[in-house]
Amino acid sequence: MCMIMRFIALFFLLILLQPAQTADVFVDWDIGYVMVNRDGVNTRRAIGVNGKVPIPPVVATIGDTVYMNVHNSLDKPTSIHAHGLFQNGTNAMDGPAFVTQCPIPPGKSFTYIYKLMQSGTFWIHGHTSHQNSDGLRAVFIVRDGHQSPYKYKYDESIILYFEDWYKEEFAQRAADTMDPNKPFPPPHGYGTGLINGYNGNEVKPIHFKPNKTYRIHLVNMGSLYSVKVSLPGHNISVVEVDGIYTEPLEVDLIDIATAQRYSILVKTHDTADFNYRFNITMHVDFFPYSPGKSPITYMGDIIYNDDAPFKSIPQVNKPLLVELNDIYLRPLDGEPALPVDRSMEIVLSNGKFSNGLNLDMLNNITYKESPVPSLYTALSMGSLAMNSQVYGPQSNAVVLRHNEVTEFVIHNPSNLPHPFHMHGHAFQITEYGFSNKDYPQSPSPCLPPPTLYAQGAPIKRDTLVVPAFRKDIID
Repeated sequence: MCMIMRFIALFFLLILLQPAQTADVFVDWDIGYVMVNRDGVNTRRAIGVNGKVPIPPVVATIGDTVYMNVHNSLDKPTSIHAHGLFQNGTNAMDGPAFVTQCPIPPGKSFTYIYKLMQSGTFWIHGHTSHQNSDGLRAVFIVRDGHQSPYKYKYDESIILYFEDWYKEEFAQRAADTMDPNKPFPPPHGYGTGLINGYNGNEVKPIHFKPNKTYRIHLVNMGSLYSVKVSLPGHNISVVEVDGIYTEPLEVDLIDIATAQRYSILVKTHDTADFNYRFNITMHVDFFPYSPGKSPITYMGDIIYNDDAPFKSIPQVNKPLLVELNDIYLRPLDGEPALPVDRSMEIVLSNGKFSNGLNLDMLNNITYKESPVPSLYTALSMGSLAMNSQVYGPQSNAVVLRHNEVTEFVIHNPSNLPHPFHMHGHAFQITEYGFSNKDYPQSPSPCLPPPTLYAQGAPIKRDTLVVPAFRKDIID
């Protein structure tokens, strides 16, 4: 009997020691034009996949290998980027045209191979000619499998993703925006908010069961609008940001900038006596204030019981909402601030050129695509690959050494907020503060906001927004 019990114990121990099962996941995307009406008013051409807009989420598990077979049925080149994947050793799969690859020509195909070594909330989008703005974007969820942190057990998961949508295609909006003879923002500047692919006024309910814990993936796939999310009557605990697990932080409101992602845990009530509502407010801070356009608020139902009444949550009981500031988040791995090998300044600015166009600049240089993808140049130039000049005068190339820790001090001395995303990396945010760079638009005599420093282990993420007249320091 003892021998049998020992055998059974050994058998189950061997099972537990086996590596998690992995799989090859095949996804076929035929990228082409689709006629859609997404705002309830205007029907226009969009860019979809397999004849559909919105594009269904892609879901896989850590350890899987995803084979993304992309065929280009457009009349122009295309490429896609898996936003947030590190691509360590697989740079050719990253997707930005003329940086890591030549774009896929019309009528041709390319297979992206993603070896999933991260879990969390990501998204896949077009990375040629701003095609993501015309619909080429989808949520990408990488499940934890057996590697989920013990403290983040949940019963079910829900996806809430957000987009902004416009009646004109991106090319027309860009032309109007850059036209020096037209006002800014142009008349089309205000968009419609989409929630889970459809007009925010028609958002489907969230269904909760009593005494459960839900993980809600929040993804902002928009072009301009930031998104404020709140679930009155429920506690929100942030546990993941841009694919990085965090120590739980309870807040009332999360403001999600374009391309940012979060996971929140929501513990439901013990009974199904009431239903509730959630709030989604979309806004563009540099647009003129126009209620119903920017900001624009949508409300959705949280249903516990189809027959239950809705519970009103008066704001008078909570006059000061606790809004998330990511510098107060802590990564679950507790990694301390890295020792810095090199520090660099990046100054964001905008200026009018001789052609009358207003263009954005980094350190007074406007970006222009290289005729040869930068990765190909790096792989073919031998020792000259360490010389930034070989990448072209307007690539604004910065050449770093392997395993070098670089601190970037990003100044935004303008009145426009700027998103900042770093491909293939999650950076530490060590400081938010007021930009001391002299610039004609700097506010005076306004009192500058306080400087905020990361305490202990700084949060890591891959996308942040440098607000107007601010500086951010990342490693």
